[in-house]
Amino acid sequence: MTDDQARPGRVGTWRELFSAEHRAPVVVLAGGVGLFATNTYVTTSLMPSAVADIRGEELYAWTMTVFVVTAVISSMLVARTLDRFGGRSAYLGGFLVFAAGTAVAAAAPTMGVMLIGRAVQGLAAGLLAGLGFAVVRLILPAFLWQRAVALMSAMWGVGNLLGPVIGGVFAQLGVWRGAFVLLAVIALALGGLAARVLPRAAGTSRTDDDPVPWLALVLLAVSALLISVASLETDATAVAALMLAAVVCAAGFVLRERRASVRVLPAMIYRGSSPLRWIYLSILLLTLAVTIETFVPLFGQRLGAMSPLAAGFFGAAISWGWTVGSISSSTLESERAKRVVRVLGPTLISLGFLAYGLLQTDAPSGWVIAGWVGSLFVAGTGIGMAMAHWLTSGLKAASTPGTGEAAQISAGMNTTQLIATAFGSALAGLLVALGGPSLLGSARVLSFGYVLIGVLAVVVAFREFGSARRYREPVADQP
Repeated sequence: MTDDQARPGRVGTWRELFSAEHRAPVVVLAGGVGLFATNTYVTTSLMPSAVADIRGEELYAWTMTVFVVTAVISSMLVARTLDRFGGRSAYLGGFLVFAAGTAVAAAAPTMGVMLIGRAVQGLAAGLLAGLGFAVVRLILPAFLWQRAVALMSAMWGVGNLLGPVIGGVFAQLGVWRGAFVLLAVIALALGGLAARVLPRAAGTSRTDDDPVPWLALVLLAVSALLISVASLETDATAVAALMLAAVVCAAGFVLRERRASVRVLPAMIYRGSSPLRWIYLSILLLTLAVTIETFVPLFGQRLGAMSPLAAGFFGAAISWGWTVGSISSSTLESERAKRVVRVLGPTLISLGFLAYGLLQTDAPSGWVIAGWVGSLFVAGTGIGMAMAHWLTSGLKAASTPGTGEAAQISAGMNTTQLIATAFGSALAGLLVALGGPSLLGSARVLSFGYVLIGVLAVVVAFREFGSARRYREPVADQP
């Protein structure tokens, strides 16, 4: 390593990230996240055609529910998988299982079989997305982490762009199964690349064989399942009961985690002096903000009179902003600039959603629709610029000497994102229901409600700044 590369706070360049030494492993890491994201949006685009072919309309919404729940479960087992099998085998297994689940979905003769395929896909997807943040520390030097995290974060925007195109084209051609076949082929290709370029050993320090915390896993999985079911309900009483039950299960999970010796999430979260809890909470809030995308295409079609394809691209405005924000902010080196971005990002989220809500109308002009796109893009940019630096902060916390939970801390960030996705889908559905019966009212309530997410994220950012200073002070006094 050169003296310049060893300079504290230095951020590597894109050329260095994609150099011959690092290019192939980076493609595997980004490909795992990109496959997860693309699959999500491909499925959303082609499921209407699949239902028309194999029937099972009553199970339509469960295609996403089983995927999210199984992804949450597998994401909590990333650290253990990495410890037991190493980076190469973990990635290879993840890609092979994903390809198998996708093949089942492609060949599904009934909706029941489709759900089995989606569940297997979710198990692999949660693992692949989590492995990216855990393995990046092990195969790349520290000065390239920020670029790599920005790239993996931006893959959600790429997936939101490619997913509707792939799903829409195959559905339009009347061969929706072909989209799943294409995803399976891509998974197999990435698996082959992982087998060639990733190191066999994970390089983690765990040597014992701790038991799996099944009770904690079940409590969190049930909580996510209840929230997903709540998002499908239209009766307010049923929604409230399901959400209450989900909160009880989540509270049980936290209580169990605080007292247990073997945990799903790192013990540092529960230590009063560690800033990690605020890092995780920031990641959770930023991910919650993205879930407004669930209803944006619907508003585009019903209020903006857009075609389904146009509405799909309209819904991708947040993800495009996320990509731009992640990439553009990845050059920052000074800690002060990074702190500014972690506050500016949530501020842009609130301003973007506020503008989007104020622009809602029944008969929007072309300029108003352009304002919709611009405001959502601004919000997405805020998500991307802040998310990239919070994820990098989590990686640095994982590498702090003496933590002993490096892989668990890294993988836990992905678990947090998946949990937020499940909670956010239910939150969005609840706000839409509260704003009804008119769709215009729903759009406004949803938009203004999500303004508060940005406000909360700003508050959490300042709490992390104070916590980080207190956490570092004792260390600075040590010889």
